[in-house]
Amino acid sequence: MRHADIRQAVRKLCEAYPGSYWRELDRERSYPAAFVDEMTRSGYLAALIPQDHGGSGLPLSAAAAILEEIQAAGCNGASCHAQMYVMGTLLRHGSEEQKRRWLPRIASGELRLQAFAVTEPGSGTDTASITTTARREGERYIIRGRKIWTSRAAHSDLMILLARTSQPVEGQKRTAGLSVFVLDIEDARRSGLTIDPIRTMMNHATTTIGFDDVPVPAENLIGKEGEGFRYILSGMNAERILIAAECVGDARWFIDKASAYARERVVFGRPIGQNQGVQFPIARAYANMRAASLMVEEALRRYEADEPCGPEANMAKMLAADASFEAANVAIQTHGGFGFAEDFDIERKFRETRLYQVAPISTNLILSHLAEHVLGLPRSY
Repeated sequence: MRHADIRQAVRKLCEAYPGSYWRELDRERSYPAAFVDEMTRSGYLAALIPQDHGGSGLPLSAAAAILEEIQAAGCNGASCHAQMYVMGTLLRHGSEEQKRRWLPRIASGELRLQAFAVTEPGSGTDTASITTTARREGERYIIRGRKIWTSRAAHSDLMILLARTSQPVEGQKRTAGLSVFVLDIEDARRSGLTIDPIRTMMNHATTTIGFDDVPVPAENLIGKEGEGFRYILSGMNAERILIAAECVGDARWFIDKASAYARERVVFGRPIGQNQGVQFPIARAYANMRAASLMVEEALRRYEADEPCGPEANMAKMLAADASFEAANVAIQTHGGFGFAEDFDIERKFRETRLYQVAPISTNLILSHLAEHVLGLPRSY
């Protein structure tokens, strides 16, 4: 298991944030500020930021190890993975001045960059159909439109925004004319930005965002105008690999919980884990978790070798999400009624891991990608 020292240190940190901490946050739908602050102070959220910008300059596999161990400890790393991969757009495509301006302050924790405003109510995963516009007026852009499922916007200082600066002309792809910006959220809220929470089945701090002619300095444009979709796309493999690592961690947690309970719970004079009807589902969940973990490792290997890894990143995310959801079901079934009891944390973690069948990309879209780009089947959408 790679990065054993980092894994051990993360597990030690997570011991200070037991189930009771997360249950209280879940009841109130509160942001895990203390956990995020400690992860920041320990340098984990700056793992992928280069050393000359105040970070650790670690490879993606180290970030994956951090997130896997957070989940395997029963914690919720959603606020951590966000900063890791959202920052990548700025790191890969921002100017040197932009990186000097923001990355050291993100690394130190002075600024949080956890909001990624892409999806819209009418577009869903069809990013090319977004209608939020950025109109150039002198040395600023004027943003108008609406975004949805922009998680942690209310708890971030900065936001990465995808908006349309021009319409594609004949012969261009539908994604032409999309551009990426960095927004100072506090400044934007004083100038027409609204953030409205969406209460969901899990504590994910997600929101809808309205832009009512919000001005953004032209210097906040990342890269070239009209090239934004390519910039966003370049970070998706990393995002999917990191989410896959989280799902592997979730599956480990569920399997550990189910195994321990099956060994200890005695019914009809014997441990329930002695019954094959109980032990076989746990064993199968373990096998599927290990298989998903190997695909995550292969995706990481290819990513870090700068080899094409789109299929592997997508398969890792799908298989790991399937494995964590299977393990969650097994844990509930093994615990019986106690699986639904708040104090056992299983129902909370069940709700959290269910998300990854849908986000950040649904299983069906992954299957479509594999069918078209790997198997050569006709495009389905």
